[in-house]
Amino acid sequence: MKRRHFREPAWRDNHLPSSLEPPHELWSWLRDHSSLTRRLQALCAGRGFRVEVIDERLHRPRRSEAVLLGLPPRRVAWVRQVWLCCGDQRWVYARTVIPVETLRGPNAGLTRLGNRPLGAFLFSHPRVRRGRMQVARGAVPEGSTPLFGRRSLFYLRGRPLLVSEFFLDAFLRELGHG
Repeated sequence: MKRRHFREPAWRDNHLPSSLEPPHELWSWLRDHSSLTRRLQALCAGRGFRVEVIDERLHRPRRSEAVLLGLPPRRVAWVRQVWLCCGDQRWVYARTVIPVETLRGPNAGLTRLGNRPLGAFLFSHPRVRRGRMQVARGAVPEGSTPLFGRRSLFYLRGRPLLVSEFFLDAFLRELGHG
């Protein structure tokens, strides 16, 4: 994969400045605390929901990710980047950052998800809790159009992980705004 540097989005708790207001129908997706995977699978019914892995490996998180996760500077974490797709359309870019400490013990399987959605695992696990949720507008790999996204801090067995999700143009077209 060609490495490119992206400007980190300005994440905000539960709101965006009016100049960056997303389409009305997208707000329910940005603020929803239920499983994004389940909602996407329902919307994509019959067309083949799938996860396409871009990259997953130990890597240094972005500065704001490290701060939110309480990681010291230059500490590596497991970083997983995927496209969530409906048929041949990429709908969502997702980036997960999991501190090495979170991966110890029974959570180690998070590095072996492959093409399985993380959301299906998280929302079926009895010891997961969603914490802080933020929204932003930013860019994703292989695209320069600023897109709306959200990120959520989860706690699995009391240990943190961070999931960021950006809604792509094909998804907005599906909602009727493309």
